[in-house]
Amino acid sequence: QLQASGGGLVQAGGSLRLSCAASGRIFSSHAMGWFRQAPGKEREFVATIKWGVGSRYYADPVKGRFTISRDNAKNTVYLQMNSLKPEDTAVYYCAHSRLSYSVSSWDYNSWGQGTQVTVSS
Repeated sequence: QLQASGGGLVQAGGSLRLSCAASGRIFSSHAMGWFRQAPGKEREFVATIKWGVGSRYYADPVKGRFTISRDNAKNTVYLQMNSLKPEDTAVYYCAHSRLSYSVSSWDYNSWGQGTQVTVSS
């Protein structure tokens, strides 16, 4: 099970940090990712991290502003979001994949409940 937290309301230019705690073990060959879904839009990839080595990959709209990280001991993945924009407003989901890397939601088998991020202009 994945439990996401940390969403909220922030002004444009502000920051938020999302957390996602996994109740089970995450294998080093697996990946954890963040996706988001804005109203009326499809769920889109945000960032992913390979659990063992920590390799990271970001969607273009968030590169340079968002940072994904993990704490192996706590089985927790984070998403630090800086310089937030109104277009970042969405429900953010964390997810687990048995693959080491993927930007496709189809490759993620477990999902958190989602946490709302709202950025006001």
